Amino acid sequence: MFNEPTILNRRIGWIEVVCGGMFSGKTEELIRRARRAHIAGQHVVIVKPAIDNRYAKEMVVSHNANALPGIVADTADQIVLMTGDAEVVCIDEAQFFDERLVDVANTLANDGKRVIIAGLDMDYLGRPFEPMPHLLAIAEYVTKLHAICAESGYIANFSQRISESNERVLVGEKEAYEPRARHCFRPPVDQKRGREIRPFRPQQSSGQEQTSPDAEY
Repeated sequence: MFNEPTILNRRIGWIEVVCGGMFSGKTEELIRRARRAHIAGQHVVIVKPAIDNRYAKEMVVSHNANALPGIVADTADQIVLMTGDAEVVCIDEAQFFDERLVDVANTLANDGKRVIIAGLDMDYLGRPFEPMPHLLAIAEYVTKLHAICAESGYIANFSQRISESNERVLVGEKEAYEPRARHCFRPPVDQKRGREIRPFRPQQSSGQEQTSPDAEY
């Protein structure tokens, strides 16, 4: 769990990076930190890349459907113009932005803003995914999250592509990727090996009436 540093009497900026593979909860963590800052009365702006339109055009949405309003940027340089009066700047899916994002993050932090960045640290081949390695190097705080391997149930650090494509950037979710542990990772493309994802259902106690089979959380 990340606890925000306490800085009194001065507006000092810094950079936080949340990284990991697919389905590790990166966007969920970014949303959690953004909500905490918003509840504290701070001006929070969330930015997402234009290429990421999986759920909603101007919403930042996690895989489990938590969401906050965001703004869309085509390039990293636009972020500075879009977040001029923000105290906290959250940038999701950083791997989809260009290399200028490193300088942009430094500019925002040097201007006294708290910068929270979430993104994939490796691509589907298991290679560092720019500009994330550079962002990890300049950040004051780094959090690496893990998913659970769809094949073995071990800690998953890799994003296994299960959809035929040799493009480095392939925006997708469970139809295109599975979380995999190192010993289950088979780049570039492997068949789907995980079980079907079932909905959560209320736990039934003895003597309790059965709920509808369609009921889910």
